[in-house]
Amino acid sequence: MKIYPFTKCVFVLMLTLNASSLRAQSAKDSIAIQSIIQQEDQAWNQGDAPAYSQPFSLEGTFTNIGGMFFKGHKAFLDQHDVIFKSFFKNTVLKQKIVSLKFIRSDVAILETLCQVSGFAKEGLPARIQLDAKGALNTRLLQVLAKETGSWKIVSYHNVDVKPGTPIPE
Repeated sequence: MKIYPFTKCVFVLMLTLNASSLRAQSAKDSIAIQSIIQQEDQAWNQGDAPAYSQPFSLEGTFTNIGGMFFKGHKAFLDQHDVIFKSFFKNTVLKQKIVSLKFIRSDVAILETLCQVSGFAKEGLPARIQLDAKGALNTRLLQVLAKETGSWKIVSYHNVDVKPGTPIPE
């Protein structure tokens, strides 16, 4: 099969335009996803479960650091309401993005390193292991999908980093 120069030019132009539009989409979407992380930090630090849960999908799934599994927005909201009123009350969350990868233009995988500090001296569940500085360190993996034009968390999986495991500063 012979490929004509004009066909090659059209093909290269189409690839270039498609790649540049995907990059533009990803930059805009990257900013939108970064704003979700900022919203999560702010809402957590205010103990505001409805605001923390706002970007969570109606049908999302959630695994917490204790390995408990939940389905749906209401369960996510209810669980965060409970923890913000108990052992995570008045704590401070700081997240650092480790990886943001777009699988498709409407699906992204986001991993953050999370540090929660400011725990009360007593009342922590045994499953929460603090580091030498009194902070809980976790790795949070969130899968986000565009639903009706906005990014929603469809899967949220949090694991604690055991004391003694190196964490990049």
